[in-house]
Amino acid sequence: MTTAYLSSEPLKIAVLHAKALGDFIVTLPALAAIKETYPHAELVLLAKPWVKKFLAARPSVIDRVISVPALSAGLNKPINSAEVELFCAAMKTEKFDIILHMQGDGRTVNSFINKLGAGLTAGMRNPPAEPLDRFIPYVHYQNEVLRNLEIAALIGAYTSKLEPQVEVTQSDEQEAAPVRAVIKGRPYVVIHAGADDIRRLWPASKFAGVADSLIKKGYEIVLTGMPKETEIVTNVMRAMNGAAILCTSLELGGLAALLQNSALVISNDTGPLHLARAVGASTVGIFWAPNVLNWGPLSRSRHRLAISWRLECPQCRIKPVSPWPFQPVRPDCDHPYSFVENIPVAEVLEPALELLSAAKI
Repeated sequence: MTTAYLSSEPLKIAVLHAKALGDFIVTLPALAAIKETYPHAELVLLAKPWVKKFLAARPSVIDRVISVPALSAGLNKPINSAEVELFCAAMKTEKFDIILHMQGDGRTVNSFINKLGAGLTAGMRNPPAEPLDRFIPYVHYQNEVLRNLEIAALIGAYTSKLEPQVEVTQSDEQEAAPVRAVIKGRPYVVIHAGADDIRRLWPASKFAGVADSLIKKGYEIVLTGMPKETEIVTNVMRAMNGAAILCTSLELGGLAALLQNSALVISNDTGPLHLARAVGASTVGIFWAPNVLNWGPLSRSRHRLAISWRLECPQCRIKPVSPWPFQPVRPDCDHPYSFVENIPVAEVLEPALELLSAAKI
């Protein structure tokens, strides 16, 4: 495999990435690198439907988004299913010069992109995944921003800009305006207490302790969450002594505006934390130690980490970190415990106050 520049300028490049919000945010520097290196090529993102809606509302390096219904269902269907075959036929008519993926070790997607008729394929591959024209091995413990930049380098695409960036639009600001009207111009801290995995959830009582301390320092507290996280957010509010603003109905654009204008964002390791970084907010992220290697921020001027070093399941004492954390859940350990609950309130509050104090200087 080679990482040299292509012999001719590509006219059409597709990138397959059909995953969740945080996964998408960490692809942005690599997507920017491709556009920076090949500015005259059409850059097409093959993604979940929500990405198309999100990018349609704001400037980005992506020229077009094509929804990938098979991948949005997990691509657990046979590769010769009617849905997949129809999609492959449509993609062949696109005549992509390059298709690359940022979608894991290749076992589920390499055979898929090899059916799309591109002149060159690139991405990640661990056996028994099908070969690609250019590939790097998937080694789990690697920062995801740098992993995706390494994939972009397979087609000679480079950039000096490592931080993900998302532009907040006037429409985003308008969506967030009703929430900010309640705040009435006072400085506010956003607390996002949800996450998709219980093992990444810091306890509601501890979030409440941080929130109450920040209220005493003069900050309003905004508790954000997805609609499915309403119970988690409500539990934080109930545990608080002070009052907070509950916010579980914003679309991603409105959430981006709310995060950007905050004094600080405190969050579990989940998508809105990555979005907060991408819009320029200061953050305190609550992490399980192994996940810092993949999902921690590259810089520390605006970002701090509260890290749990607990590696053993609280119930069975098994270390579920091989071959990678929680993916898949080990059959001998699927106990529903938080691996970050042991982080003290002080380890979140102290870096939060440090960042807030620095912002005032």
